[in-house]
Amino acid sequence: MDIEVLFESKGRFRVLRFLLKEGQANISRIVRETRLPHRLVKRHLEELVEKGLVIEKRYGRLKLYEVNLTDPRISATKRLIEELERLWSE
Repeated sequence: MDIEVLFESKGRFRVLRFLLKEGQANISRIVRETRLPHRLVKRHLEELVEKGLVIEKRYGRLKLYEVNLTDPRISATKRLIEELERLWSE
């Protein structure tokens, strides 16, 4: 996934940003917190899992999603978002 692809979708960015802040969540919580349609969140999560940026964990019927903190792209993205938020809040 190119960096442009990650940031070209406001929805994909919101899902990833939420997971970076919260650590992990199920799809219902992500939908509620991002205020995006379920089908859109599901599609974004599938793309992020496919690219290795997000990990899907299953506990019976429950699926939890969390960012893949071992991926250097995630570390860099997290630092970038934190710095941009800091600058915008000044």
